[in-house]
Amino acid sequence: MIKQSLVQIYTGQGKGKTTAALGLAFRACGNGNRVLIYQFLKPAGLDLSERRAAADCGLDIEMRAMKTSWDMLTSLDDLEVYKKTAAEIKTIITELRTAAASGEYDMIILDEIVFCESKGLAEFDDIKKLITTRARGTEIVMTGRGASDKMIELADLVSEMRQIKHPFQKGIAARKGIEY
Repeated sequence: MIKQSLVQIYTGQGKGKTTAALGLAFRACGNGNRVLIYQFLKPAGLDLSERRAAADCGLDIEMRAMKTSWDMLTSLDDLEVYKKTAAEIKTIITELRTAAASGEYDMIILDEIVFCESKGLAEFDDIKKLITTRARGTEIVMTGRGASDKMIELADLVSEMRQIKHPFQKGIAARKGIEY
């Protein structure tokens, strides 16, 4: 159990937000902590290396993902997909609030929830309620671009990943095992 649990945010335009959270999960797991990672906007059918690694290595990390399909390039502009995604996120946050309050997990990572809140897909008050009603000893880690002032105020630690240079600028696509 984590003696003094905090709320962390990894945000910014640079690469490494999810990677930082996964590193925390790995460290927490190595210390005997129970970890839940919920990946918003990264549907269950998306083949992500971190999901395979957690399963293949036998780590005590539970990974969950949304059912709704989401495309980071087009879904924000598709009103039907946007509404369906927002409704699913609201339901998920309610379920996660119960999980956070139960004390079953020592760390809960809400991957991309910051982006969801910044785009109106998740409601700040729902996220705040999840955080304020969590069990003592449950660390909350949130990732995603665009942390609002309210989200920053809610957190104990906020790190901003700043993009200085990125391979995408040279036309290098995301690489399996490195970016996903």
